[in-house]
Amino acid sequence: MRGEFELIDLLRERIAAAGAGSSERLVVGSGDDAAVTAPGGVTATSVDAIVDGVHFRRRAFPPEAIGAKAMASALSDLAGMGAAPGEAYVQVGLPDDLAEDDLAGIADGLAGSAVEAGVVVAGGDIVASPVLFLAVTAVGHADSAGDLVTRSGAQPGDAMLVTGPIGGAAAGLHLLERPELADALDDETADALRARQLHPRARLSAGRALAAAGASAMIDLSDGLAGDARQLSKAGGVRLAIEMGAVPIQAGVSDVAAAAGEDSELLAASGGEDYELLAALPRDRMDDAVAALRDIDLGPAVVGGVEAGEGLVLRGSTGRELDVRGYDQVSSRVPAEPT
Repeated sequence: MRGEFELIDLLRERIAAAGAGSSERLVVGSGDDAAVTAPGGVTATSVDAIVDGVHFRRRAFPPEAIGAKAMASALSDLAGMGAAPGEAYVQVGLPDDLAEDDLAGIADGLAGSAVEAGVVVAGGDIVASPVLFLAVTAVGHADSAGDLVTRSGAQPGDAMLVTGPIGGAAAGLHLLERPELADALDDETADALRARQLHPRARLSAGRALAAAGASAMIDLSDGLAGDARQLSKAGGVRLAIEMGAVPIQAGVSDVAAAAGEDSELLAASGGEDYELLAALPRDRMDDAVAALRDIDLGPAVVGGVEAGEGLVLRGSTGRELDVRGYDQVSSRVPAEPT
């Protein structure tokens, strides 16, 4: 394999060839000691990383999917604040056994996801590492701080909305790890579930639409509905009541759960990486928000409300209260390779 600088050139060339290497805001791009931007307004910055054995496993994930997932997971944090897409900076931890063609595939996945979202890859770095990882710093923009939505603004009386079906990424991971579970599904449904895991999409347009519609609080569903709803509750000092019977669950999730001996509502509520958005809005703004999301081909649903108090009440479709914690980035792991 070529050396560090040649590999950086390889990444830069493939990203530029895909059309993700320049923008009006970018004054000095990749190739110098630092990128220089002229953003105007305010910026929102997020850092996210994916690590082999924690967020993916190389045997099950094609290189392009690794790059796409790294970019989408970072951009999803910007979506959760209603920011417009801006720039991304990528660090790659490179193990000895990663082939150069695989690195090129990762670059293609990063670039494809960036182009789709309207993001410029403005710089990055490569370091030697015992395990493959990608760390992405994503920068978004808004005209003013008031145009962005934080986690802390939910008010009693607000309604809760989710931008689309959940559970698909968790079910897709099950299919990647246990291919025999796909026997319970038709090919189209199985492919759609795998795609939620392999090629996630950050809901940047949805985030901006919800911000414009008056969302009081918002978060992206990276760690699961239950875990992220608790974060929204804690940040706002309020109680969230969510009805799983109203939550859209992706087609095929219940079949995968049954084949795996799991409860479909628990799988949907605890599984992360769907990257839909959960938002609180005043009830008189909800119709406009739903219409705006449908205009961009999403399937939103009103799933509950905000109350005085604290914590999360997550009711199953039968009325039982579900005890679900969501995905934990530290304690949760992709199962290790069999020895």
